[in-house]
Amino acid sequence: MTINRVQLTANDILEKEFKKSLRGYSEEDVDEFLDIIIQDYEAFNQEIDRLKQENERFKKSAEQPAARKQQTAAAPQVNYDILKRLSNLEKAVFSQKANEKEG
Repeated sequence: MTINRVQLTANDILEKEFKKSLRGYSEEDVDEFLDIIIQDYEAFNQEIDRLKQENERFKKSAEQPAARKQQTAAAPQVNYDILKRLSNLEKAVFSQKANEKEG
């Protein structure tokens, strides 16, 4: 989900100038209200950034167990292969020594 729907930034709100009229709102009240809105925008942006980082951490941690499973699954096959090769080597060496003793 993107934030394409957001039309204003905190700076847009801060820099907004309103036209003054004879029966307009209190400029001080409007400024105080806009200050609160700016603080909310900044808090929302910080929360969005924090949640994005947390989401990335969750994605990475979800990928790690899958990688560990692949490594674990591959390890017994490698060990079996090494044991098989060692066994064949031992047979070859011991059968050569047995042949040398007989000969």
